[in-house]
Amino acid sequence: MTNTLNKSIYLKASKQQVWAYLTDPDKLAIWFHKPDAPLTEGDYAMYGVESGDKLMWGEVIQAQPFDRLEYTFTIGPMAGATSTVVWTLDDVPGGTRLSLEHSGLPQGEDAFGLTLALDKGWDDHIARMRNDVHSDS
Repeated sequence: MTNTLNKSIYLKASKQQVWAYLTDPDKLAIWFHKPDAPLTEGDYAMYGVESGDKLMWGEVIQAQPFDRLEYTFTIGPMAGATSTVVWTLDDVPGGTRLSLEHSGLPQGEDAFGLTLALDKGWDDHIARMRNDVHSDS
């Protein structure tokens, strides 16, 4: 059994605009971590915008433009364990609903601190994305 985080937000932007925030290195650097190249199917790594340290790595399993992005997710505190992140984009009147499912997180009392940290981290990252998307509107 594993833990799963689910989040959804509404953005006043087209699916194409939101997709850029999920896959374009310069847009990702605004709200998350910066990869060396756009996220497409295959291996990736993301680096701290200020530190340049490798913070996250894995494999993009599916990059279906403007609809779905799925990748494996590993960070140092996970001690080699791999989880899965799935972003889903849906048209809604006036913009896009962006949903996140982060599954396969370690479960148990010892791992709960990691789940709490990731939960807060996603909230912080997503808030930065929302602020930047809406500042462009």
